[in-house]
Amino acid sequence: MDTATHFVMGIGLAGLSYVDPVVAANPELAFAVMIGTVVGSQAPDIDTALRMKNNAVYIRNHRGITHSLPFLAIWTVLITAAIALLFRDVPIGHVALWTGIAVCVHVFTDVFNTYGTQALRPITEKWISWNIIHIFDPVLFGTHIAAILLWAFGVFHPAEIFTVLYIFLAFYYIWRTWVHFARKAHVRRMDPASKSNDKYYVIPTIHLNRWHVVKAHEDGSYEIGKLDGDELTWKKHAVSSDHPAVAKSKEHPDIQAFLYFTSFAVAEVEELSFGYFVRWGDVRYRHRKQYPFVACVVMDKNYEPISTYVGWLSEDKMEKKLSISSNI
Repeated sequence: MDTATHFVMGIGLAGLSYVDPVVAANPELAFAVMIGTVVGSQAPDIDTALRMKNNAVYIRNHRGITHSLPFLAIWTVLITAAIALLFRDVPIGHVALWTGIAVCVHVFTDVFNTYGTQALRPITEKWISWNIIHIFDPVLFGTHIAAILLWAFGVFHPAEIFTVLYIFLAFYYIWRTWVHFARKAHVRRMDPASKSNDKYYVIPTIHLNRWHVVKAHEDGSYEIGKLDGDELTWKKHAVSSDHPAVAKSKEHPDIQAFLYFTSFAVAEVEELSFGYFVRWGDVRYRHRKQYPFVACVVMDKNYEPISTYVGWLSEDKMEKKLSISSNI
């Protein structure tokens, strides 16, 4: 989920902790628990700091080891230990419990997104992405804001508010999971060109009844479409170029980082006066006829890299970068 959603969920779990009578009876403990749940809800995303090094390192590692099984315990222990130094008289076991819940909820909600996590590392480095909940879900965020306001203005006791909220959200996640698989089956039924070896992926958008669709062929090509209600529309056929520049681009660490993260990449090649421009795009994120999540490399005629870029980029920025590169 996005940072704002993780933040309000941290506050929400602090409110839910009032179901624990020890927390409800001790304001100092309740405050310590809130620190633990808010920090625990953010801690796995500390790898965002890798942006300061470069985008390739960030993309290769974001939601990786910091979201792994060992780090569920590591974050809980580190955060609880820090809180124990600040609050020496509170029963620290309760802080550890709710902090651990916050860390686990962070990772659990992330696997429902398209981006995914390496949540089962070190068992496997596979990226787990269930494509059920958009990275920013208005229902998830909005209900937390409403519940927090009810708590802040003393309308209801936090244990009541957040127990109702999380029961509702449990059913909401179940419903969204059912919708996801129902939409996936619907797409296959609606596609007259469907083959048994084709794989279909329905990808959530911020709109509850609108999904991006990716159809993966056995030959590595893709069909990209949109499901709006019950209406399925195919927009583009995507296949990687077999140009030698594509094969050469795979040797560059930035491209390797991109391909490590995604299994839905296609490559396009543009021949320039001085060389080649290779753009890898992740077909899951098609937006307004382009792939905003890309890995690009500009090469000379001998396939030597001149410049690279990995990350989220608009077409205008891409053209600007290409223009800069062409003047080298």
